[in-house]
Amino acid sequence: MKLIYVFIAVNLLSCNENMNNNKKNNNSNSPVDIIDTARKGKDEKSNDSQLPVKSYSNERFKDVTVEKIGEHKFTIQGKGQIFEANLNWVVEDGHSELQKGFQMTDAGAPEWGEFKFSIEVQKQRASSTLTLILFESSPEDGSRQHELPIILE
Repeated sequence: MKLIYVFIAVNLLSCNENMNNNKKNNNSNSPVDIIDTARKGKDEKSNDSQLPVKSYSNERFKDVTVEKIGEHKFTIQGKGQIFEANLNWVVEDGHSELQKGFQMTDAGAPEWGEFKFSIEVQKQRASSTLTLILFESSPEDGSRQHELPIILE
């Protein structure tokens, strides 16, 4: 009987340590956690001159990548866990909104739905930075939630 109590105590202690480690790893003061991981795509040829693909994520978006396909054209794809599968986006240059719109994912929350869309946008000022912001609109008041900023150029 004592052996069973020892076994239970050891299991409870190890579970508690795992929960504490997870809390430490997930603790962040910033409203948006951006995970920037370099990885090669499946179809990419091994070429040293190619830049690795960056992937962006937060609590509602994951595996988001941006590919520049023209001088001012970009393709954005990834997965979103979005209420009613309605993903919103805006492109800003630090001074104003240049474009905005919405896309549908192929599944609504709690599922992770995939999305892919293209935008064409040009800087208004040479010294500005184009930033794409993906977000979910609040069903209550329409405010932006779970923003994921991605620098385009």
